[in-house]
Amino acid sequence: MGPSYPTGVSVELGLAATVELTVKEGDTAEALRSGDVPMLATPRVVALAEEASVQAVRDELDGGDTTVGVRVQLDHLLAVPVGRSVRAEAKLESIEGRRLTFVVSINCEQGLVAAGKVTRVIVHRDRFIAKATE
Repeated sequence: MGPSYPTGVSVELGLAATVELTVKEGDTAEALRSGDVPMLATPRVVALAEEASVQAVRDELDGGDTTVGVRVQLDHLLAVPVGRSVRAEAKLESIEGRRLTFVVSINCEQGLVAAGKVTRVIVHRDRFIAKATE
């Protein structure tokens, strides 16, 4: 068995971040092969939600630590065409040991694009990579 991880974490509830994206051709379901419409792709929406959750805690982690995604629960509710902008927000809702759960929402001028939760786990970056490549 590999090295153990400490259970204490340096992050606190309420940490939040926002990221923005203007939808381009490469962000569409057609481009990402997740459908055949020229609208913001669900995988790109997921990536935005994860990006916001990463940014929310990035500066608060102990040296050498990072987070990795383990679960995404997301409802994609509104189609967004190329040229429109979306804004993804993530807020740290719960901490269980090293497991962090964020409430996420993606919005545009027309309304709520997607909403749900992203769960990430704090890991020591170098140990995580070493274990995965053994």
